[in-house]
Amino acid sequence: MGLRASAHRWLFRVGGPEPAPIVLGQRRIFILPTRFGLALALTLLTMLLASINYTLSLGFALTFLIGSVAWISIHHAFRNVVGLSIMPGKADPVFCGNPARFGVVLSNPALRERQGLSLFPTGTGNTAGEVERFDIAACGNTLQVICIPTARRGWITLPRLTLETRHPLGLIRAWSLFQPDARCLVYPAPERDGPPLPVGGTAAPGLDGLGRGQDDFAGLRHHQPSDAPRHVAWKAVARGGPWRTKEFDGSAARHVQLCWTDLPAGMGLEARLARLTRWILEADSAGIDYGLSLPGAEIPPGWGAAHRHTCLSHLALFQ
Repeated sequence: MGLRASAHRWLFRVGGPEPAPIVLGQRRIFILPTRFGLALALTLLTMLLASINYTLSLGFALTFLIGSVAWISIHHAFRNVVGLSIMPGKADPVFCGNPARFGVVLSNPALRERQGLSLFPTGTGNTAGEVERFDIAACGNTLQVICIPTARRGWITLPRLTLETRHPLGLIRAWSLFQPDARCLVYPAPERDGPPLPVGGTAAPGLDGLGRGQDDFAGLRHHQPSDAPRHVAWKAVARGGPWRTKEFDGSAARHVQLCWTDLPAGMGLEARLARLTRWILEADSAGIDYGLSLPGAEIPPGWGAAHRHTCLSHLALFQ
């Protein structure tokens, strides 16, 4: 197995995640005929033998004409891939069970358009209808999204990718393999059914009780990027004023600290993470300040997109 892996790395010039940008030089491009190309080669061989046997001048001319066109298509297929540059794009966190969406940016530095390209994970195949083909304008770039299924929480890396083309006639397949250095964080899947968020009618002990309630308007404060859009004072913004965020308090204002030790003793590791994930989503949706207590980690109460990501990241990477 080690010898085979070494030979594979030597042949395809890929040994793991590569730093960006990845430039496809001529030594990284491989060319082979497609099934249609092999069928045409067999047909041309038959035509050549028949022309020799019957001394058909027009048969020779037609055979060499079609063969020349097929030979030129090798050059065009190669030029359609060589020189392209690849950069990893954005990969937003996802919940386990949902596909991780990796962005891959392909840049064309040449003054000619690149046509009929397709990008897919190596080993998944590229039969008709499965992978969408795309073009890259001259001196332009394009963003392609690669979806990778997720089965467990934590970091998932972008696997080896194949970029191929069968342009212009479908006779030749030119392809290259590479692996951009990109990864995506996979949150635990939230629990589907279970007890509701453990929030009482009053604020948590030791806290001031001034959370983000939904009953009474308490005033405006400076807007922060993590604030929910529904709390923005849009009327003031429409009049040309500064961005402000509405604050509320009242009977719904409360804090909650989600503690690992408060869960039932018989729950397994993944079940605990799933329940805490669901409670975090419920608290965030309700506008309640929430904190998270894990073995070896203590996150104080907060609210907003950044706080939610911090809590979910601790759950995703919890060992």
